[in-house]
Amino acid sequence: MFEQHTISIQTQGRATIDITGEIEQLLRHSSIDRGLCHVFIHHTSASLIVTENADVDVRRDLENYIARLVVDGDPAYLHDQEGADDMAAHIRSVLTQTEITIPVSSGRLALGTWQGLFLWEHRYRAHKRNVTVTVTGS
Repeated sequence: MFEQHTISIQTQGRATIDITGEIEQLLRHSSIDRGLCHVFIHHTSASLIVTENADVDVRRDLENYIARLVVDGDPAYLHDQEGADDMAAHIRSVLTQTEITIPVSSGRLALGTWQGLFLWEHRYRAHKRNVTVTVTGS
């Protein structure tokens, strides 16, 4: 059996947003006890990550690291139609993930103690991001 839902998440600009709770809420309303939860983001300038959920400094360090790795407004980029963060946002999403599959156990995401699922917005300005969640199992 499977269930599929698309949710919208409003971002406020470049940041990581914990979406674990929204996904857990979908699982609570599903009839799936054990299986897999597949999460897919429908955008090329935002991504999904599983990372530490306890210390916000982890996500700050990730942002600082990727900012050094992928520089906004690099003159080598040809694609800059929407500003200095345009191509950098696309590169960031390619280097991270646009889909994640997490086991479901006892009707919950089987994440580690300190893990959370985050949407990582790579653009400066706010966006409405669509995420499709597919849960399969029994």
